[in-house]
Amino acid sequence: MRTSIIVQNLKCGGCANTITTKLSQLENVTNVAVNTESSTVSFVASNSEVALTVKEKLKTLGYPSIEDANGVLSKAKSFVSCATGKMK
Repeated sequence: MRTSIIVQNLKCGGCANTITTKLSQLENVTNVAVNTESSTVSFVASNSEVALTVKEKLKTLGYPSIEDANGVLSKAKSFVSCATGKMK
């Protein structure tokens, strides 16, 4: 099933690179696409449980969905994820 999640803290190609890399490593997740202009992460998940796993993974990387809290810790995590993505 194709799923899209609107996330916070998504700023650039470095962020997109990290998100694509990390989500593509998850089992039962394919076709990851990141749109920095709309802050949308799209992917194909085998079921709704996998989609929830992706949502949680995004949160741990510093990119919580728009309905989740976006505190200082999330912003700091996204900064590190972004920098990591730029180095690759």
